[in-house]
Amino acid sequence: MIRKLQAVALDCDDPVRLARFYAELLGGRVVEDPEDPDWLEVHGFEGTPLACQRVDGYRPPEWPGQQRPQQVHLDFDVDDLDGEEKRALALGATLLERTDQIRPEANWRVYADPAGHPFCLCLH
Repeated sequence: MIRKLQAVALDCDDPVRLARFYAELLGGRVVEDPEDPDWLEVHGFEGTPLACQRVDGYRPPEWPGQQRPQQVHLDFDVDDLDGEEKRALALGATLLERTDQIRPEANWRVYADPAGHPFCLCLH
């Protein structure tokens, strides 16, 4: 029987940069494996750890296109959408869509991390 989700792994070309981005965004810390420099984990925040792994020839997903589909994205709960957007952008995220300004019933905005993975900041 599965006990818990151990980690969510994100492919990328630069695991150090991506792990540092998520550590700063989530208030966590980067955990390195000295035997595997192509795999880093982000721990120390509420929720399942994130892993960042180097993949040769990595190509980021395209959003919203399906030429290279996102396959997975992360949703993060926030109390201050504008404030957290400003912080995420300062850390290296890219704004993809302010969904809350396009659709009145939406409470989220879509971004890409430095490796191009889409993620959402969701007001809750």
